[in-house]
Parts: sequence; C-alpha cells; structure tokens
Amino acid sequence: MREGSQPGPAEMVVLALDIGGTQIRAAAILPDGTRLGRCAGPTPVADGAEAIYRTCADLLRGVADGLPAEIRARVAAIGVSSMGPVDPWRGLVTDPPNVACLRDAPLADELEERLGLLAFLERDTNVAALAENWLGAARNCRDFLYVTVSTGLGGAVVHNGCLMLGPDGTAGELGHVTLMMSDGPPCGCGGRGHLEGIAAGAGLAAQAQDEVARGRSEFLQARADLAPLTARDVAEGEVAGDRACELLMRRARQAFAVACVGWVNAFNPELIVVGGTLAERQGERWLGTARAAVEATAFRAPAARVRIVPAQLGDDVGLVGAWPLVAQRIGDASWREKRRAGPRG
Repeated sequence: MREGSQPGPAEMVVLALDIGGTQIRAAAILPDGTRLGRCAGPTPVADGAEAIYRTCADLLRGVADGLPAEIRARVAAIGVSSMGPVDPWRGLVTDPPNVACLRDAPLADELEERLGLLAFLERDTNVAALAENWLGAARNCRDFLYVTVSTGLGGAVVHNGCLMLGPDGTAGELGHVTLMMSDGPPCGCGGRGHLEGIAAGAGLAAQAQDEVARGRSEFLQARADLAPLTARDVAEGEVAGDRACELLMRRARQAFAVACVGWVNAFNPELIVVGGTLAERQGERWLGTARAAVEATAFRAPAARVRIVPAQLGDDVGLVGAWPLVAQRIGDASWREKRRAGPRG
C-alpha cells in the first residue's frame, strides 16, 4: 500500500520494527494494541548496513505475508524503533555507538523502497514513551519522563502530550547527564562520569572488571573465570554480601536517584516511568531509592506531584509504540516535506 491510500487511524494496521544492537524484532500492531506475527532475528552487525536493511525487510515481509487478507489490506505504514541517536525528520540513524555500520544510515528510505510503504523512524526510548502513554503506565498523562535502565540507560521527555525532540532530534538523552567529572567511570559514548556509565548494565560490567583487576572481589573473580562479567553478576554479588558489589550497586542506585532529583526539578513531570531489565530486576530497591531522594531533596512542589512508577509493557514496548508513532505522523505532511528537503540547517 503506497502513500495516499492509507486507512484511517481507527482501522489502521502498522508494521512495527524494533532494531537493537543484538536483535531485530517485528510484528503487526492493530488499533487496539494487539500484536500479530511477532518474529525476531539477530542483528547482522558484522555484515554491514546492507545486511541489516535486508534482515529488516525480510522480517517485515514475513509478518505481512502471514496476516489474514483483511488485516493485510489495512496495513498503512511502518513504524521503526531504533537505537539512537536518530534524525527522525530525514529518517536517518545518525551515530549509534555500538553499530558503527549504521552511521548516517537512511533506514526509513531503505525500508520504503523495499516494502512500498511509508516508514517513520524514531529513537527507541521515544517510541517506548509513546507506547507507555498509549497503553502502559503513563496512560492519560501529558507530562512525564520515560527512562530505561538496561545495558544502556536511555530516556524520553513528553511535555504537554508531545515528545520533546529538540532541533536535532536528540533531546531526552537522559543517560548522558554528567554526574561525576574527570574521575567518573567511562561511558560507552566516549564521555566520562555519565549516569549511563555509572548505573547501566554495560557500565556496571566494566566497573566490575576493574574491581577484578584490582583484586578487590573474590566473588567477581570467580565469575570472571567462567564468563565475561555482567550487571547480573554485580547484583548477585551484592545479595551474596560481596563488599565490592555492594558498593557498585549502591552507587548505581544513588546515581539514578540523584539524576531523578535533577529531572524533577528541571522538567516538573507528573510521572517518571522506569523500564529496562536492570531496573525491573532491582524492583523497589531501585525505585524506592529514587523516591526517597526526590522526597528529601527535590523542590517541594514538583516533588509532591511526581510519581516514580515501573513501566508496564516489557519487551514489547518498542513494537507497541510503532502504532502511535505512525498515527501521529502519517497525516502530517510536514514529515514528508522535511524528508524530501534533505539536511536541515
């Protein structure tokens, strides 16, 4: 179905694509949020951009071909959730730190050419925020932050019901707030002392390896002898009473809490919705630390208003958010005009 023949939002079906550094997932999303034809495959990073484009297209075709004819006829567009940063106007993945072959990759154009459908691209955390606003923890909320704490730490800002994008589409990179100066741990983006480097999974794993190198943890040394260290090893070491792991996890929770205080003061949100595997496994230990810090040290009025709550949509969040992403942009001609206009000043 090509541009100009889309069904209205009440009946629209969206092909959803969720691209990560290790896995690409696809599904069809119906107007009530139902997911059909979920499928996934590894991200062929070592084989370059063309292999990634081909994998994306093959997965989407497989989803579409498996739909009942009546539903397939209602497919209007493709909604793409991608690792960032992205340029959503031009449909580019601009500079992903862990998938260098997609630097300045025209992903939306490639999918449009291969599938014959309109494609709308957005950063994964922004798509997740749309999903939680539609069917998850932020339903009927117009001012909230979405934060995911997993291998990395990403975020999105929704103000007055709209995503805050910024002139370059990079607003909401909450994980790259600097909490420590020159003595902070390195971040995957190349910076130092960022929240992501202190409190996300990859950062915790790197810090754990440093503890092993310094001979500070027999628990981590034993784990490192078997497999590369992960944040799960650090969390399990804390439960086991390992001092180094206790310090790392305590600092991670406190860093996240301090960041929440800053976000509450800066954005005055109604909600901070927290997802991601690391935060989910920590549960109230993670969220409770943040709530206590906000209550104790944030400005009184926004602290009294905000609630810090767990996300509700789990692994499907990047797929579910494709539907509201397309619904918001498919009828707005400016998105097509900006794509055709090329680089922005």
